[in-house]
Amino acid sequence: MMINCLIVDDAPVAREILVEYCKLLPVLRVAGICSDAFEAREKIQQLQVDLLLMDINMPVLSGIELLKTLKNPPLVVFTTAYKEFATDAFDLAACDYLLKPFSVERFIIAIDRVVERLNPKANTKPEIPAISGNHLLLRTEGRINKLNYDQIVYLEANRNNTKVVTSSEHLISPTPLSYIEAQLPAELFSRVHRSFIVNLSKVSSWQGNRIILGKNEVPLGGSYKDEFLKILGA
Repeated sequence: MMINCLIVDDAPVAREILVEYCKLLPVLRVAGICSDAFEAREKIQQLQVDLLLMDINMPVLSGIELLKTLKNPPLVVFTTAYKEFATDAFDLAACDYLLKPFSVERFIIAIDRVVERLNPKANTKPEIPAISGNHLLLRTEGRINKLNYDQIVYLEANRNNTKVVTSSEHLISPTPLSYIEAQLPAELFSRVHRSFIVNLSKVSSWQGNRIILGKNEVPLGGSYKDEFLKILGA
């Protein structure tokens, strides 16, 4: 099965994130990318579109309003920063409703639901390859940052937020550390404490229960110490 999807979002970085997520699932093919509902309506009339990955709050015509104008709409997964439209979305038989920022895992669950809707008799889930690439897409207040892995020094859980320390700045993301960890390659990053993940290439030394990363220092948890030393060959 191949699902032709149309990405519709007025935010360029949000469109970029969806393109990156779609690359992870061979079952998805990006048929087009639109910045507003009117452009999307035109594409739907021109192309075979099985699935809309669509924002709701867009200028002039919202995603929900667009869906109401279509006689035979494709399946839709709404991607939005607003909780209050969920009831309207599901009234229109949306497959899923993803609240930004959403993780790769949550996106995969949504696509599984789409596959089940398109092929109810399917017993197998779409193949999910290992996450690839050399960067992390990190949402902070007001923007989404594209960080190359080698920019990141360490990540720290801060209640429900995550502090990401890079070579040049500190960023605070509302995404929990566990969600971000699932997107990081295990060969480059290691959890060394309940609240800390380090970039292994930035480790300059360690002593006792402290890890030195250049000018930065983080704790080494007792339950993580053996695995950390094993990874470094110590």
